[in-house]
Amino acid sequence: MRRTERFAVEGANSLWQLYKTISFWRAFRNTAVIVIGRYIPFPSWKNWLFRTFLGMKIGEQAALAFMVVPDILYPEKITIGSNSIIGYNTTILAHEYLIDEYRIGEVEIGSNVMIGANSTILPGVKIGDGAVVSAASLVIRDVPAGAFVGGNPAKVIRLKERVNHV
Repeated sequence: MRRTERFAVEGANSLWQLYKTISFWRAFRNTAVIVIGRYIPFPSWKNWLFRTFLGMKIGEQAALAFMVVPDILYPEKITIGSNSIIGYNTTILAHEYLIDEYRIGEVEIGSNVMIGANSTILPGVKIGDGAVVSAASLVIRDVPAGAFVGGNPAKVIRLKERVNHV
């Protein structure tokens, strides 16, 4: 099970009530920053922009490729470790707005992780150090360190072999 906080809503669906959960101006600012960041060609500039204006925790030499979309409403709930690569057009969500509730959860992406293009990471997921997520994957649960996962939903394809030293 993913680690998310659940908040019930009454009446119209939760997305219809969006501005009861986050201010319009915060959503507007986050959207503007993310749209600009999606097109910045230099990883260091993009990391600075997302750290400074969105509160994301991004490790040294992490690289978010062209068109990556971090969560627009709760980007501060995203952590990306050092030397990780987030592939083209990947979406990292920290929220889910459903009919009767909305959910918010931290997303933790470890160090030396590679996430393939066009993947989606759902809220409340932890991806361990050294993991690889194949392109076009939907990550709905935690990924163990060193694992290779892929598919919709993503499943473990291979685990890193342990080396025993004598």
